[in-house]
Amino acid sequence: RPSVNQIDDLLDEIDKRVKKGDRVLVTTLTKRMAEEMDKYLKKIDIKSRYIHSDIDALERVVILRDLRLGKIDVLVGVNLLREGLDLPEVSLVAILDADKEGFLRNERSLTQTAGRAARNSEGLVIFYADKMTESMQRTIDETDRRREKQLAYNTKYGITPTTVKKSVQQIMGQTSVLEIKGYDPDSPYAIDEIPVSKAAEDEAEYGTIPQLEKKISSTKKEMEKAARDMDFMEAARLRDEMFSLQKKLEIMK
Repeated sequence: RPSVNQIDDLLDEIDKRVKKGDRVLVTTLTKRMAEEMDKYLKKIDIKSRYIHSDIDALERVVILRDLRLGKIDVLVGVNLLREGLDLPEVSLVAILDADKEGFLRNERSLTQTAGRAARNSEGLVIFYADKMTESMQRTIDETDRRREKQLAYNTKYGITPTTVKKSVQQIMGQTSVLEIKGYDPDSPYAIDEIPVSKAAEDEAEYGTIPQLEKKISSTKKEMEKAARDMDFMEAARLRDEMFSLQKKLEIMK
């Protein structure tokens, strides 16, 4: 679609999706554009968040989980390829400035970004652009090829496409437990009363302050590595373990 009046057009599309209880992904070219778009959406009472490389990896888990749970309707980002999560609730992916050739607008990136809507039976991808680039055309051609192949398969086996519906418990399990029951983000030591199993097992071994401090340091490094590796569930588990050890350390001091 033309980039002229792209925001007005996008708002109409967002309204349609939100009314159906679906979610929307919007990709921009820069961090500033993502932040400004998020600010504008909030101003007109659309539940939105932005996400980019300056956002802590573990915070991204919370944002993505809130998107899936419906606490957020629109997620605005620069490179949403790095968020390797299943998002069946997303029925619209809007790519702004799709004709600006570059790393985030090449064929591979466009195809993978467009694929974020593939898990929803009513998934739609909109390219906002003033011209058709080779990358855009190849992405459209590849998407059409895949669709025809899928339709043929569905017809052959009598399959009617439906969107995967997951429970709150399943979503929480997939996007980790950063905001576990009883966890107050304003009080990093206020953790769930249910003990973290590995931390509980280590209590006897890490019974002195120096031992605990050493364990907390090593756990933090493991957590950061897991976050860098995009293993968000492991990173969240390690963060919970670190909170448990920090709480024990505070008591000992």
